[in-house]
Amino acid sequence: MRRLMSGYSQAFNRRHKRNGHLFQNRYKSIVCDQETYLLELVRYIHLDPLRAGVVEDLAGLDGYRWSGHGALMGKRKNDWQERAYVLHQFHRNEKEGVRSYRRFMEEGKDQGRRPELVGGGLVRSMGGWSRVVSLRSKGVIGEHDSRILGGGDFVAEILKEAEQRVTRYLPGRKREALIRKVTQEICQEEGVGKQELIWGGKARRVSGVRAKVAWELNRQYGISMAEIARHVGVCTSAIANALRKTELEKNKLIK
Repeated sequence: MRRLMSGYSQAFNRRHKRNGHLFQNRYKSIVCDQETYLLELVRYIHLDPLRAGVVEDLAGLDGYRWSGHGALMGKRKNDWQERAYVLHQFHRNEKEGVRSYRRFMEEGKDQGRRPELVGGGLVRSMGGWSRVVSLRSKGVIGEHDSRILGGGDFVAEILKEAEQRVTRYLPGRKREALIRKVTQEICQEEGVGKQELIWGGKARRVSGVRAKVAWELNRQYGISMAEIARHVGVCTSAIANALRKTELEKNKLIK
């Protein structure tokens, strides 16, 4: 994301013969507790153009190209945007999900700014400053982190998982050896040669093996998508797509 924003800023400045920052703040992402905050966060983000007066009403927001709302409504198509997962939180049927989502947006359009969704780590994790004050008066101090949107238990769980990932991180040559080992083992299991993996293009069988390798290396060992891509002969976006599809498939099996 940093590379994308930096590249776009440089191109924009050259095209318009200007200097300086283009975006006000750095890009950031947070881990979100699905049960508690996900839908509220989706609504808050997608209503931003309406709060800012860029569009006049929800009808205008439906066709606004710089928001993911139009894609959720089925008015626009963004191949990179996760649409089904969000709509399924409202209803398993897509049409009913869209209708319920639209009502949800209508109900929240006049809520204004939500400090508990955009504030610092403690305020965000506890659900607002009033909640923080209330808990502190009772001597309760919960876990919090500005990168995590959720309650204290959820924050603690994510931080513990992050620690485990860090301990699995391998530097330099050990990481290279791990990548080769995992790739070789999965190729042998699936009956695909290493060269076939690299030069096999988009063949369904080979793509499936790539996805399996990418999932194991990224999710189990924290290897970056860019590094995986270099070893299996595709671009980083292809690895990102493979991981997303694998995650969707695993979620379907769980449900």
